[in-house]
Amino acid sequence: MAIRTASARWQGTLTEGTGTVRTGKGGVTGNYSFSSRFEEGEGTNPEELIGAAHAGCFSMALSKQLTDAGFPPSAIDTTASVHLEKTDAGMSVTRIGLDTRADVPGIDAAEFAKWAEAAKDGCPISRLLSPGAEITLAATLV
Repeated sequence: MAIRTASARWQGTLTEGTGTVRTGKGGVTGNYSFSSRFEEGEGTNPEELIGAAHAGCFSMALSKQLTDAGFPPSAIDTTASVHLEKTDAGMSVTRIGLDTRADVPGIDAAEFAKWAEAAKDGCPISRLLSPGAEITLAATLV
């Protein structure tokens, strides 16, 4: 199977340092810092990258579920909100809220909701993250 890579470089102290992240094939490169992670500073952070991975994985899984069921989607737009909170164990990702809107010709809302739940539970990133974080889903058919 495939092995995917990403890298990060950090220079300096936690609060004053800066870093860069890069996916293995260079599709995503970004700067990050204490400010971009724990405040509202410019740049990205690990939680946003987890959110992007989860949103992408879920959208692809939902597309497969729907297509296999005979309802190929025209478009799926998903946002993942990753909640980083202070817990007794330290800073932790406690919850990820998936919010998806999909254009799926010929399907009703109940059938769509069934396949959206299946995709949430079955996508590889959900399976990775669900033991440690609650994953919620708001799925809207447009």
